[in-house]
Amino acid sequence: MTVDKKTEPDTQATTESSAAFAGDARATTLGGSLTKYVERVRGGDMGALPAILGLVVLFVVFTTLRPDSFTSELNIANLLTQAAAICVLAMGLVPVLLIGDIDLSAGVAGGTSAGVAALLIDREGYAWPISVVAGIATGILIGFVIGLLVAKLGIPSFVVTLAFFLGLQGVILKLIGQGGSIAVRDGVIRGLTIDNMPVVAGWIVVGGILVAYAAGSIYTHRKKSALGLQRGPLSLVIIKLAVISVVLLGTTAFLSVDRRAVKTPATDPIQGIPYAVFVVVALLIVLSFVFGRTRYGRHVYAVGGNREAARRAGISVDRVRVSAFMVCSGMAAISGIITASYDGKVSPGSGGGNVLLYAVGAAVIGGTSLFGGRGLIRNGVIGGLVIATIANGLYLLNQAAYINFLVTGGVLLLAASVDAISRRRRTSTGT
Repeated sequence: MTVDKKTEPDTQATTESSAAFAGDARATTLGGSLTKYVERVRGGDMGALPAILGLVVLFVVFTTLRPDSFTSELNIANLLTQAAAICVLAMGLVPVLLIGDIDLSAGVAGGTSAGVAALLIDREGYAWPISVVAGIATGILIGFVIGLLVAKLGIPSFVVTLAFFLGLQGVILKLIGQGGSIAVRDGVIRGLTIDNMPVVAGWIVVGGILVAYAAGSIYTHRKKSALGLQRGPLSLVIIKLAVISVVLLGTTAFLSVDRRAVKTPATDPIQGIPYAVFVVVALLIVLSFVFGRTRYGRHVYAVGGNREAARRAGISVDRVRVSAFMVCSGMAAISGIITASYDGKVSPGSGGGNVLLYAVGAAVIGGTSLFGGRGLIRNGVIGGLVIATIANGLYLLNQAAYINFLVTGGVLLLAASVDAISRRRRTSTGT
C-alpha cells in the first residue's frame, strides 16, 4: 500500500510560512513591539528619535545653566510662540522633501504672501478673513507655478526655487517700497502671537484633542484586528495615549499659571496657551491625517520612494509633485502671516535671511530624509522646537550671535550625517 505524497502535510512549507509571519505575531505583544522597534533603529530607521533626545538634552542643559529663567512660564510661552512660524514652514517643506525635491523660495514666498494680506488690510481696507485667504491663495499660486516648471518642464527644483527666491524679493520690494514697511494693526492677526486663549477654553480644546486622538487610535486598532492586519498591542496604544496626555495636560496646566513678572491689581493676568500654538497644532493634525491616512498621502510617499515605480503603478507623478509645492507655499504663507503678527509689520526683508535655512534645518533635524520617501509631518514641529530652543537658550546665556549660528549649523550637520548613515544602514540591511 502506497501513500499519496500529495496528501502528506508539507512541513517545510508550513515552517517557512510560520517564520514569515513570526514578525507579525511578535508585533502583537508589548515586548515584541519593543524588540521590533529596536531592530528598526539598528537597521537605520531612527525617525525623530535623535531630535527628541537632542531636545531633552537641550532642556536639561539650559535648565541647569539658567534654572531661574529658562523653565519659567513666561519663557516657555515665548519659546513656543517663537517656534510657531518656523514649525509651520518646516511642516510645509516636509512634503517637498518627501518627493526628493527642495524649495529654496519658501521663506520669501511666505513674506510675499504676508505682504499681500497686510496691503489688503492696511491700504485697501479689507477685513482680515478676506485678506488672509488672499495671502494664502497667493502662496498656493506661487507653489503651483513652481510645481509646473519643475514637473512639466523638468527644470531642477533647486534652480527654479532659487530663481523664485531672488524674484519674489523683488516683488515684495515693489509692493512695499525701499526702506518701508506695512504695520500689522488688525487685532485678530496681531493677537495670534501676543494673545492667549482663555484658560477654560484652552482646557476644553486640549481635552477635545485627547478624546478625538484616543477614539481614533482605538478605532484604528480594532479595525486592524477585525481585518487581521499587522498591528501593535492595545497596551502600546494606551501607553502612547498616556504619554501624549501627560505632555499636553502638563503643558496646559503649566501655561495656565499667571506669568506676569509683577502681579498687581491694576494689570490683567497673563495666562493661557498662545493662539499661535493652537494654529500649529491644528495644522499638524490636518496634515498628519492627509499624509498619513489618505490615498494622496500614500502617493506622495510612493513618488518619493521610487518615482518610476510610482509612475508604472498608475500614480500621476506630475500632479503629486505640483501639489507638494502648492502645499509648501501655502504653509509658507501661513508662516509668513504668523511672523508678521509676531513682528507687528511686514518689510521687504520678511522671509529672507536665514528663515528658509532654519526651516529646512528643522525638517531635517526632526527626522525627514533629504533623500526622499521618509519623514512625517510632525518632524517639522519637533525640529522647529529644537531650533527655537537653541536660539532661546543661548539668548538667555547672553551668548554672541555667532554662537547661535555655529551651534545651529553644527546640529544641522549632525542631523544630515545621521540621515546619511541611516540610509546607508537601511541599504545594507535591505530595509
